[in-house]
Amino acid sequence: MKKFAVKVEEGKEGRDGQPSIGPVYRNLMAEHAFPATDPALGTAWEMFRASAEKYPGNRMLGWREIIQGKWGPYLWKSYKEVYEEVLHVGSALRAHGIEPGARVGIYGSNCPQWIVAMEACSAQSLICVPLYDTLGSGAVNYIIDHAEVDFVFIQDRKVKELLSPECTHARRLKLIVCFSSMTEEGQNNAASIGVKPYSWNEFLEMGRKYPSDVVPPQPFNICTIMYTSGTSGDPKGVILTHENISTYIRGVDLFMEQFEDKMTVDDVYISFLPLAHILDRMIEEYFFHKGASVGYYHGDINGLRDDLMELRPTFLAGVPRVFERIHEGVLIALEELNPRRRKIFDLLYRYKLYWMKLGYKQKNASPLADLLAFRKVKNRLGGRIRLIVSGGAPLGSEVEEFLRVTSCAFVVQGYGLTESCGLATLGFPDEMCTMGTVGSAFVYTEIRLEEVPEMGYDPLGDPPRGEICIKGRTAFAGYYKNPELTREVLRDGWFHTGDIGEILPNGIVKIIDRKKNLIKLSQGEYVALEYLEKVYGITPIVEDIWVYGDSFKSMLVAVVVPNEENAKKWAEQNGQKYTFLELCSLNLLQDYILLQLKLTAERNKLRRFEHIRGVIVEPNPLDTEKDLVTATLKKKRDNLLKRYKVKIDDLYQKLAGHK
Repeated sequence: MKKFAVKVEEGKEGRDGQPSIGPVYRNLMAEHAFPATDPALGTAWEMFRASAEKYPGNRMLGWREIIQGKWGPYLWKSYKEVYEEVLHVGSALRAHGIEPGARVGIYGSNCPQWIVAMEACSAQSLICVPLYDTLGSGAVNYIIDHAEVDFVFIQDRKVKELLSPECTHARRLKLIVCFSSMTEEGQNNAASIGVKPYSWNEFLEMGRKYPSDVVPPQPFNICTIMYTSGTSGDPKGVILTHENISTYIRGVDLFMEQFEDKMTVDDVYISFLPLAHILDRMIEEYFFHKGASVGYYHGDINGLRDDLMELRPTFLAGVPRVFERIHEGVLIALEELNPRRRKIFDLLYRYKLYWMKLGYKQKNASPLADLLAFRKVKNRLGGRIRLIVSGGAPLGSEVEEFLRVTSCAFVVQGYGLTESCGLATLGFPDEMCTMGTVGSAFVYTEIRLEEVPEMGYDPLGDPPRGEICIKGRTAFAGYYKNPELTREVLRDGWFHTGDIGEILPNGIVKIIDRKKNLIKLSQGEYVALEYLEKVYGITPIVEDIWVYGDSFKSMLVAVVVPNEENAKKWAEQNGQKYTFLELCSLNLLQDYILLQLKLTAERNKLRRFEHIRGVIVEPNPLDTEKDLVTATLKKKRDNLLKRYKVKIDDLYQKLAGHK
């Protein structure tokens, strides 16, 4: 059996109330010690400056503008042009009295200005703080106050939100710089609360007039504080140092050296995942290190296909929902083919898959099948894709296999968190035995499992299962201004992720569960199920509710026990003369319950992915006699899933058909 990780320490049985811990695994390249890093490239700033010197004329950042009502071709800034803008923006910040260590917010969609602002922070030893509004209502307001942000770079359309009366902490800001230009209304609103507004060009001009030297950071300095959602309460500020980021980049370099196919300066990445998330941020950092190009989508995810065709990227990263849509699109196209051509496609699919399972590389498994059938799938992605990476949540094996066979590209899954600076594990291209897994330990990471007795997970069992714990050179420094939570998750140097994993005999990791009923939907968003049950449980028509989400799906569903009295009132008002049991089988009642849940969600300002999209109406209580709840009325989720799995599968199928 081919090994993908090495065991460097044996596991230990738990004693004196302590949990058992499994063996410690490392990447094969780190068996005896983590590889040396490059002391000349110890910070994010040194990485970028070296690239600007080495690749000054290379295309770095690309974007599209509207020409005669339509999106035009990609326009590009070179590394030299971006470097000069970074110096000007940094100088303008210094001209306003900002000192090293100050926090600078960036609020808006991915674009070249986002990166220039980020690199300017690094140049002047400032701390970049992405402001990300989908963390929940009030998150931006909270982060500005919690991180003590005084300066904000902002997208034009976000100005109104930032300066709204609800964002009370905007009053602490000294200046805001718009990615392009600000409306007169925006300027007046900013001035009314004592905030100095600038357009992008005005700020660049100020930097040109008052040039300042850079103030390079040290590796141990904080590079960024990235806020991420928790199970409940306020967002958590994850502290990442310059060493975290430079070590990550060095690790990817070492990992990539193993393979025949090398990354080049001609590679192009299409950026549409939020830069405020660790996955996109770290991919872009790596592309800049290699002197390659990053093109930004035009802002509408529904128009991503047009950007793909225009940019023709070589690298695509996304969350599972993106790849599910690609899969669905190809299947719809296949349905429109005549039966003969569809049968040929199926035969070629099975033929190529057969040879891939025998160990042939995807590009050698069946060049004929690629030519006759699969190049059309590749063309849907722009025609030049060489590598597809899925992260953020588990990718379904069916979709992963389909992409491996038909995309004519390498397909890998990875696993990581903001707290691990992105990658904690990474899969291997052309290794079919890694399908459905997230690969093995990253170059600078150690991984082990810890016992979760209340869930029956034993890291010393067969198979070994438990909470995934990670340690290494890319692990975060702690949560900003939250030592209690830091101590809770960082114990003996090990970060406890809350994810439940299984380590296969070849050292590969598989994600199988979540410790605190916090699940991640296929688009990568976390959902706290118990919290939602409390929110939805106040709906008058609801007596009891069990909310269910699947990491391979993008929508939530629920089993609802209606309140009998209120259900009968509804029936009377709507002329439905049935018993309660009969009412529960009516589609009309199901629709009414869904509408009431939607109203509850809107009243409580739940995010769209927290809305329930389908319900199963259950007339009987979820009680202890059926072993569906504990004596303290906590839901036994595994038992509930077993009981309702067939109905849930049917419901998801119906919802998929109504998209």
